Amino acid sequence: MAENTASAAQQIAAGYATEGAALELGSVVIDGVVDPTAKVRIPFATLNRHGLVAGATGTGKTKTLQGLAGQLSDAGVPVLLADVKGDLSGMAQAGQSNPKVEQRAKDTGDDWTPTAYPVEFLSLGGTSSAVPIRATLTQFGPILLSKVLSLNDTQESTLGLIFHWADQQQLPLLDTKDLRAVIQHLTSDEGKADLKGIGGVSSATAGVILRALVNLEAAGGEDFFGEPEFVPADLLRVGPDGKGIVSLLELADQAANPRLFSTFLMWLLAELYEELPEAGDLDKPKLVFFFDEAHLLFTDASKAFLERIEQTVKLVRSKGVGVFFCTQLPTDIPNAVLSQLGARVQHALRAFTPEDQTALKKTVKTYPNTKNYDMEEALTSLGTGEAIVTVLSETGAPTPVAWSRMRAPRSLMAAIGVEAVTAAAKASPLFGKYGTTVDRESAYEKLTAKIAEAPAPPPPPADAPPPPPRREREAPSMVSEVLGSPMVKSFLRSAGTALGREITRGLFGTRRR
Repeated sequence: MAENTASAAQQIAAGYATEGAALELGSVVIDGVVDPTAKVRIPFATLNRHGLVAGATGTGKTKTLQGLAGQLSDAGVPVLLADVKGDLSGMAQAGQSNPKVEQRAKDTGDDWTPTAYPVEFLSLGGTSSAVPIRATLTQFGPILLSKVLSLNDTQESTLGLIFHWADQQQLPLLDTKDLRAVIQHLTSDEGKADLKGIGGVSSATAGVILRALVNLEAAGGEDFFGEPEFVPADLLRVGPDGKGIVSLLELADQAANPRLFSTFLMWLLAELYEELPEAGDLDKPKLVFFFDEAHLLFTDASKAFLERIEQTVKLVRSKGVGVFFCTQLPTDIPNAVLSQLGARVQHALRAFTPEDQTALKKTVKTYPNTKNYDMEEALTSLGTGEAIVTVLSETGAPTPVAWSRMRAPRSLMAAIGVEAVTAAAKASPLFGKYGTTVDRESAYEKLTAKIAEAPAPPPPPADAPPPPPRREREAPSMVSEVLGSPMVKSFLRSAGTALGREITRGLFGTRRR
């Protein structure tokens, strides 16, 4: 029986044999017995065909991500890893041996060596100890912002028209104050003509968008949108020792708004697609992008948003970027996207409810047929740190389904202290670039200055009654007054020539020039 088990394990492993370099996932398990010599791996050359890492809480999914990121770094491949729960910071320190790690190394035939990796600690704005990164609203674009604001299709279309109007007028929307001022202008008496000029947008719909924007500001969004704007090319760095930089992006003050976090990751991916040149077939990717909590990206997403995700995932592979979606259930990922994911690493599923049972049956149907495992039983019987795996071989064919005992990460499998993160962030070359918020002159300030330079109107006749006292207004109303004046409208009509070329937008509505 043991001989048959070993033979079956070797037959499965033969499907994972590679000529080029590969990520080592673990070793094959048959009937509860692991064969350390039956290796399960992903060829580096197929990583740009993307992948899925799924599994219920507590099944070892995060440790799998940590192990994969470490191997990629060792191979000189930069990694972006979303650290949603804050427990991946240990990658910056070497791991610690213990009996469990030693047994796992023996089971998987791994010459385990404690290893630290070059880590950049990043966060979405806020007051985190990590390097804060931001994006301007103009760059972020209306489609992604609509996802953050939970707008419906009609409201998303309206926001797109508002952005288009601001683009035409060369009004940079750097932060939430700028967009709020533009919407308030368009919904004011002075802005009715402009509102009609961009397609007869409903003022009621614009008001809904304004309220959603105010709610985003209250949830900390105003700390994220602004300058200096993050340059996605800073993710594509390799350390002096040849190891790929691991960029850990944490939630920080955006914990109450995980939708912003997941949408920002999509913005980064869209920017990489727009900026990187075509790469063709590479021996290893330029960057691997781990998209944690991926279900947040797809929940309540508009049709336009889902279509653009599908297009971006399909096209970004030609730029040498690999994307791994990480979530609890494969059914969290739309079929159009799931069908493009070449590698599948499925940790244990729980089937406690009728919905869980349905998800389990759907998951089983997505795997190739196998005579070695009862898939429903296997997916609910996996131990912690074990997964059902199938990937694309070097020839592009699916590999046999493998119950795999996964390798242990070589870095520290625990979070490090805030002091260590702070010290690492301040020592980073990115801290000087992004560490201080910049509030440069934007649309409101520029237009106000333009009016201040204009000649003063002639004084009224001596016998004219004095004008009524002017009531002070709040700043947003002042913006409406400024933008609604005839002088400014004339200025805006010629702004395309005076201020530069018209803004164009890419696949996701992000700014291109």
